[in-house]
Amino acid sequence: MDQVTGRLEKPRQGWAGLWNISFGFFGIQIGFALQNANMSRVFQSLGASLDDLPALWVAAPLTGLLVQPIIGFMSDRTWLGRFGRRRPYFVAGALLAALSLLLMPLAPVLLAAAALLWMLDASLNISMEPFRAFVGDQLRRDQHTAGYAVQTAFIGAGAVIGSIFPYLLEHWGVSNVASGGAIPDTVKWSFWAGGTALFLAVMWTVFTTREYSPDEMRSFGEAQSHDLGDTRAALAGRSMLVPFAWGAAGGLVIALVPELGLEKEVYLLGALLVAYGALSAFAIAAAKRGRSSGMLGSLVGDFSGMPPVMKQLALVQFFSWSALFIMWINTTPVVALNFFGASDPDSATYQEAGNWVGVLFAVYNGVAAIAALLVLPALAKRIGKAKTHALCLAAGALGYASFFLLRDPQHLLLAEIGVGIAWASILAMPYAILASALPQAKLGTYMGLFNIFIVVPQLLVATVMGSIMKAFFPGEPIWTMAFAAGVMALAALATLRVREA
Repeated sequence: MDQVTGRLEKPRQGWAGLWNISFGFFGIQIGFALQNANMSRVFQSLGASLDDLPALWVAAPLTGLLVQPIIGFMSDRTWLGRFGRRRPYFVAGALLAALSLLLMPLAPVLLAAAALLWMLDASLNISMEPFRAFVGDQLRRDQHTAGYAVQTAFIGAGAVIGSIFPYLLEHWGVSNVASGGAIPDTVKWSFWAGGTALFLAVMWTVFTTREYSPDEMRSFGEAQSHDLGDTRAALAGRSMLVPFAWGAAGGLVIALVPELGLEKEVYLLGALLVAYGALSAFAIAAAKRGRSSGMLGSLVGDFSGMPPVMKQLALVQFFSWSALFIMWINTTPVVALNFFGASDPDSATYQEAGNWVGVLFAVYNGVAAIAALLVLPALAKRIGKAKTHALCLAAGALGYASFFLLRDPQHLLLAEIGVGIAWASILAMPYAILASALPQAKLGTYMGLFNIFIVVPQLLVATVMGSIMKAFFPGEPIWTMAFAAGVMALAALATLRVREA
């Protein structure tokens, strides 16, 4: 019991409890790592050009944009007795993601692979979003940093396995050659093994944890009311000029595409702005008439009325995830061309470079796992979560910048140390800060909405980066790392504005 408030407190979790709560993320991150390290390789093996990659990758952030806020809203309002609130979504997402990973290597054409990427990313998001809120549900506030650090360690460990598996399979004698548009056997077997591991890891968390019931949460002083009255009143007081401005901005973007000769993917960015303006207008109009627009109105209202610390972290997320997405899309072509001298995806040298990228990704994820447990909690306790995050992001910026200084592919391992430190903090610190500042009744909703600030920069990179590179640096993908270093440095500076609770 809390000696100040007199309320019951959640039991303090030991290492076994922290392990069980987050072990499912180990499997989810195996899926994400296989996707991040190999999808450009799969697309190019099936005939995609370097210029096509951003458009094909846009599936991943777009599905996250649509899925996570909806799943967060729904999981806040779910209670299926002994099955719980978040765990039903863990199971559904894991089943669909495992199926996607099993089918991906069998994709006969590029379009099928792109469709399966949509399904895979949507499924991973269905499981991942409730896991973020699950830590906040299960842990006391003074354990939030430790909880998200352990989750980050599992993310790093899962990503190491997913990233390095093709490299290991080649050394165990599995063919790594792709010819005639085929996907290498190393990638096929990695996806199949990854799908199995993902499902089993998520089931571990499902069967070893018990969620607190709504009555128990109320006894802890964490109300579970989902009254939409306040949200509707806030929406009713908003001006229609705001959604009109969003729609006008989207229309302007669409109009500028042919005028400036931008890539066709920019149309998607404009369409999303128009859609958000239209949905906001609908929700505001319904609220002004005293009617509820349900989930739509709640999401729009909560997004516009998010807590101040969430707004401060939004800018940090925008810059840091822009840098990460640039890295995920471009590392394979950068390493292949600038460090192995290969540009043909069918060549053995290119496939060798692809495997080395898997090793690099494994290293930064391994560094993240170690940093999450040994560095982040101690540093956050000493200087605070926000300053810890700023220092780690600065290390990531240095890691990206070093791609211009290094010449030997082996030396890129040094660059990945900085990237890994940043990655550890990106996965832990913003969520630890938020979980201690958000109302429990809307924890899933706000965690889902927070994903918007992860998705939007990825969409921006996917739609705009191709145009920038084609206009200024055609055939020189190494310059994408300069953009990554710059925006990661901006993320570090933006973190200094964050005022944690």
